[in-house]
Amino acid sequence: MNTKNPGKTVKVKQIGSAMRRHHSQRETLVGLKLNKIGRVAELADTPATRGMIAKVAHLVRVVEK
Repeated sequence: MNTKNPGKTVKVKQIGSAMRRHHSQRETLVGLKLNKIGRVAELADTPATRGMIAKVAHLVRVVEK
């Protein structure tokens, strides 16, 4: 977890389908605790999480709190 902001989180919502996507993108969605359109996950705001979001940016949206 991020030591500078231990309580900081980010909400991510899946807006695109994982069908017909590369398996690494599907696995990234599962790693983000998303696997169906419309699901929302609240995750720790770390560089690793931000990198995963960037990898599937066309399939997810960061939701404001």
